[in-house]
Amino acid sequence: MCYEPAMVDPHLALAVAAAHSAGQVLLRHYEGSFEVTTKSSPIDLVTSADRAAERVVLDALRRVYPEHSFLAEESGLSGHDLGDSPLPPPGGLRWVIDPLDGTTNFAHGFPHFSVSIALCDERGPRVGVIHDPIRGETFCAARGRGAVLRRPDRDDRPLAVTRKSDLQQSLVATGFSYQRATTTTDNLAETSRLVPRIRDLRRAGSAALDLAYVAAGRLDAYWEYHLQPWDIAAGALLVLEAGGTLTRIDGAAWRLGDADIAVAGPDLHPALLRELRHARGEPDA
Repeated sequence: MCYEPAMVDPHLALAVAAAHSAGQVLLRHYEGSFEVTTKSSPIDLVTSADRAAERVVLDALRRVYPEHSFLAEESGLSGHDLGDSPLPPPGGLRWVIDPLDGTTNFAHGFPHFSVSIALCDERGPRVGVIHDPIRGETFCAARGRGAVLRRPDRDDRPLAVTRKSDLQQSLVATGFSYQRATTTTDNLAETSRLVPRIRDLRRAGSAALDLAYVAAGRLDAYWEYHLQPWDIAAGALLVLEAGGTLTRIDGAAWRLGDADIAVAGPDLHPALLRELRHARGEPDA
């Protein structure tokens, strides 16, 4: 798919600018000092950098689009036409924001985290941006217009998923829930099943970047349970616009608000789902 530059879409241009501003906030905290507290469990962290970056993003978006609604990780749902769904009602637009995806990495000084911003309508994400402030990389997508990697002083690079069909030749990523000690879907059986059947596994700690890396062809596949809308809204659009296949882990169609996801190129996705089914003791579809 041919990519059209961000400048043709004011929503995408604004999301890129907001993500870059938030990235600068994160870098200042990362190189300085910040407070760390916990949320849903002792391993579910939030830092003062999360909150500061979220304020920057929300201020930038609300200044231009006060009529939109907003779903942000730290402050929740705000604005107009709220309701129970992460998606807005028909005719509405909602920004879905993760100001710091990879908070545990950030808190431990592990340099792998991102800012994720998506604009959604009732169909799902229509604009998505994932910014990696450490590497200076920004992954951008607009529905029907393709996806691109933007880096300083380089030409934009269109994104495309890999065309592999053999898991044994594939680099695959996953993650583990903050509730992994108390949930039956702790991802251990799936991981044990996949590891001997793939080239290698990565667990890097940022779902947004995992999705961006599948879109960019750096990873061949990714799956995870217990995700939140802000973890995957932008990344899901990147994968789709890069030609990838995205479903729930059971193979059903994915919709924003679904908490699990299985992603790969179209030739590899059936094999990924098959191994995940076997891990759960289910027969082939």
